[in-house]
Amino acid sequence: MKFNSILSVLTPKDGKFFPLLEETAEVLDRSATLLEELFSSNNDKEKIKDLCKAVKSEETNGDKVTGRIYKELNDTFITPFDREDISALADEMDDAIDAINRSAQKVLLFSPESLPPDVLQLARIIRKGTAEVLAAVRKLTEVKKSSEQVIAHVKKIKQLEEEADGVYEEGTSRLFKSEMRTLELMKLKEIIQELEKSANKINNVGKILKTIIVKYA
Repeated sequence: MKFNSILSVLTPKDGKFFPLLEETAEVLDRSATLLEELFSSNNDKEKIKDLCKAVKSEETNGDKVTGRIYKELNDTFITPFDREDISALADEMDDAIDAINRSAQKVLLFSPESLPPDVLQLARIIRKGTAEVLAAVRKLTEVKKSSEQVIAHVKKIKQLEEEADGVYEEGTSRLFKSEMRTLELMKLKEIIQELEKSANKINNVGKILKTIIVKYA
């Protein structure tokens, strides 16, 4: 019997790491939901301020859960997956939460006069990506039975990242072809770049999920 198989026998199916990873994925998904709402706000300054505060609160929650995951890694002898994989998954989800928070805070900081449709489209893609991450993480408790479903989620995450790249390229091109003032152009360029980074970070989560499936399914 392979060592990983032995571990899977010895480790309880309701291991403490699964709820913590799912909690992080839920924070990620809530952050993206708030981000989508922010970019749907018709540039309502008060609403944007409140939503940015809510996104920041979720980012703080994410940091706390990641800290708890690391504490459990230090205190636990047998883990359901390699420590490196648990750590990588937690880190990548936390990085994605951070990127979403930066996207929101840049809107608050720069206070652009208007928001082009491309940024809302990117926010919706990001939200779809986090929903796929959450669905995949919830299936890790029975990784062998759910491997095909997780891979399907990973493929969808990759497709969404590619879609985000296309929106980013087209949106950036439109910005530089527009006649808006240079300052406004630079504000929107920063915001759209941060959104594209958020989509990339979510795809990085998908890569870690794929690694786990390849190892343990």
